[in-house]
Amino acid sequence: MTWFLFALGAALFAALTSILAKIGLEGISSNVATAIRTIVILAMSWGIVFFTGSHNQLSSISSKNWWFLIASGIATGASWLCYFKALQIGDVSKVVAIDKFSLVLTIILSAIILSEVMTLKVIVGCLLITAGTLLMIL
Repeated sequence: MTWFLFALGAALFAALTSILAKIGLEGISSNVATAIRTIVILAMSWGIVFFTGSHNQLSSISSKNWWFLIASGIATGASWLCYFKALQIGDVSKVVAIDKFSLVLTIILSAIILSEVMTLKVIVGCLLITAGTLLMIL
């Protein structure tokens, strides 16, 4: 059940991220805004790592872990750059709807790359999310 509370927290903070970012983007480059956000996240992340004592794990990270985490970081950076530019020039409600469509893309990629099972319930859910996304942005 703890995972559910963290997931709700993630949803709440993601919602706040969009609203606060839209306000903060006024009059500045979306790239500068992304860089500022990244510095804050970097400081918070390393603060938590040291506060919890997790920094002891750094020496045991495998090269495979490093490569995939670096690739994930690049994907995150590209996502944030695109997201902030879209927020700057588009309506938050439409940008967020399309951004959350990543759920459908993630499920499809998890089936292809990780061989996760797509049940009928998951497929129907993805179709409904896709329809909902289209409804919100049209």
